[in-house]
Amino acid sequence: MIQTELFNSSPLDLLSFERQGIRNGYRLIAGVDEAGRGPLAGPVVAAAVILPAGLRLNGVNDSKKLSPDKRERLFDVIMDQALSVGIGMGSPELIDEINILQATRFAMLEAVGQLAPQPDYILIDGISTIDSPLSQKIIKKGDALSLSIAAASIIAKVTRDRLMRKLDQIHPGYGFSGHKGYGSALHLQAIRRLGPCPIHRLTFGGVKEHVGLSS
Repeated sequence: MIQTELFNSSPLDLLSFERQGIRNGYRLIAGVDEAGRGPLAGPVVAAAVILPAGLRLNGVNDSKKLSPDKRERLFDVIMDQALSVGIGMGSPELIDEINILQATRFAMLEAVGQLAPQPDYILIDGISTIDSPLSQKIIKKGDALSLSIAAASIIAKVTRDRLMRKLDQIHPGYGFSGHKGYGSALHLQAIRRLGPCPIHRLTFGGVKEHVGLSS
């Protein structure tokens, strides 16, 4: 069963979707979100998080609204308090092969598959389902509406940011530690100067025009 919910403003209660799932008979509810759909380089990273029923995590919200330091602190809290956390990735090569939406769905499915125990209900941020028999609810802007999804957004964002800092050391000159692969002016200048490196998404505008330049 797949349901979609669209909201224009955040409810005060970030556990309303989780409680609704419990009322409908579900017991293990996972929030799922991704980080890195828009960048020109690096993987798309998805996370799935099952929180204990009724748990409230002060400060947990959409990862984009939090400072890097706060995300790092909350990452440790979530990893400590969650019943289970799964992380999946879609590589730049996969993104170029099957497109960013399908690579995101792949990463989300991988993240859910890592959960132990497995959930019986999934709350997904975004507009698309994943290829899973589990019951799913799609919530647009869900990272600001559901605590489970917000927790997943923090795990995905921190995981990807840490990875991009490591990749900056492997592929210097592009500034990945700063912009994390997004299309900043400095990043675009580096691509024009150096050409794409192995972690660039070769089908993305801003990169594909420079394929063939040596890096």
